[in-house]
Amino acid sequence: MQNSKTLLYDGSFNGFLTAVFVAFEEKLDVVDIQRNSKGQSGLFSETETVFTNVEKAKRVWNGIRNKSNNAISQVYFAFLSEEEGVELTLYTYIRKLMATRNAKQTDYSDGTVLRISKLARSVGREKHRMEAFVRFQLTKDNIYFANIEPDFDVLPLISKHFRSRYADQQWLIYDVKRKYGIFYNLDYVEMVSLNLNEIHFNKIHKSNAFLNQEYDYQTLWNDYFKSSNIKSRINRKLHTQHVPKRYWKYLSEKKETA
Repeated sequence: MQNSKTLLYDGSFNGFLTAVFVAFEEKLDVVDIQRNSKGQSGLFSETETVFTNVEKAKRVWNGIRNKSNNAISQVYFAFLSEEEGVELTLYTYIRKLMATRNAKQTDYSDGTVLRISKLARSVGREKHRMEAFVRFQLTKDNIYFANIEPDFDVLPLISKHFRSRYADQQWLIYDVKRKYGIFYNLDYVEMVSLNLNEIHFNKIHKSNAFLNQEYDYQTLWNDYFKSSNIKSRINRKLHTQHVPKRYWKYLSEKKETA
């Protein structure tokens, strides 16, 4: 009788795909897939550490994509949700996908398919919100800097949008919740880690990291935002629905209310 296995990986998407490859290749009875930092041994299962192998990860990626282009985006977006236990749900989803001839990944009567679809949609909404709500501030090093604090790990999803939109300037978007950022140096985007002494909210207090003119521009934008509002037509409930309050502290037009 084959022992049940809990697979441990490094937390990266390639690491997860490698774990899936190992599970298929060794025909393991997988009871869980966990990040190394959170790995806990099951009472009736053994643990196995899986080391990331890009070639093996590519084979899983291509296998899913060959089944369905929609499925591969669903898998990636759902993975970035960081939901507790999402790895095992994704593994179950991938197994079902590979076992079908016609790739019924849209069968929402299946609980696993429905769960992955919901997670992917939630991450997709957060991606679009971040693309709309990022507010850059110009630093004294001539880098446009922005803090974000998304519900999900969407930095890998928004880099293409900002590289295309701001191709002629250096910028850095930093996720204060996950403590890493993406930096565009006019040639390519790379992931960076920073040791921030201060989280730069869009607040009245000025920081020495930014140019004085930056605050003048923010004041002008704030004044325009207030003057363009028609008080009699303000619908606070609808406004909060489209611009949730958790984003306000990073929006320059919300400086006085954050």
